[in-house]
Amino acid sequence: MKNRILRVLGILLGNLVLAFGIAAFSVPNHFLVGGVTGIARSMEYFVHVDMTVTVAVVNVGMFLVGYWLLGKEFALTTVISTVVFPLFLNRLLELEAIAHMTGDRLLAALAAGCLMGLGLGIVMRLGGSTGGMDIPPLALYKKLRIPVAMSMYCMDVVILLSQALFSNTEEILYGIVSVMLTSAVLNQVLIYGAGNVQVLIISREYEQINEMIQNQMDRGSTFLPIQTGYEKLEQKAIMCVLPSRDLTALNRYVQAIDPKAFIIINGVREVRGRGFTLDRHLA
Repeated sequence: MKNRILRVLGILLGNLVLAFGIAAFSVPNHFLVGGVTGIARSMEYFVHVDMTVTVAVVNVGMFLVGYWLLGKEFALTTVISTVVFPLFLNRLLELEAIAHMTGDRLLAALAAGCLMGLGLGIVMRLGGSTGGMDIPPLALYKKLRIPVAMSMYCMDVVILLSQALFSNTEEILYGIVSVMLTSAVLNQVLIYGAGNVQVLIISREYEQINEMIQNQMDRGSTFLPIQTGYEKLEQKAIMCVLPSRDLTALNRYVQAIDPKAFIIINGVREVRGRGFTLDRHLA
């Protein structure tokens, strides 16, 4: 229960940091931003709908899509962000004091990128999801096998281009700096830049843990024959490579099966093969 409370508090903090970066630096300087906030900026300009209303509507809509296409468990990880992020953003946008924290637009772009990347990283590091535009790429991959990275980049390009229609050159350039820095900081928060992690699990319950990885997490795994050093027991270790955002869920599942399990985690720079560069369902 204590860990769950700390996890929820961490996700709340991540959403607050993200909303602060947007409200204090991106919105006052009219920088280009990605995701739901970028859509909200365009809607505010073209249709005159308040940003926080658009953010709330899109987030709720994406939450329902995620619940329908990706399942109950995924939806539960997004519900906190779906509710609190629009509230945080609305309250912070009402504070005039934070809208004038700096008159230097380059400093504002750097601060926005760092804070937004940090906020997103905290949420994802804790196994949560910011919802919103994270969901369509995951749904497209599940239904049409379109790579997540490709569809996410395409959506971000469209969202950024829609804002470029009513932004001047400086706002576009500073926005690009901010978006690039957001991505860089996010990567550093998630296992120091590694997009994937290699996990080695040593446990007497290796059969049950392996079944959990295969069935509940839909990830591949490999048995490695080992002998324990103290008791000289012949058993098997489990090696698994998975996205860093799934690490929290894996740890939670393993601890539920065997609290004494020994888990070794290493960052991985590149992974090739089925489930990564190749379709996992390839015959």
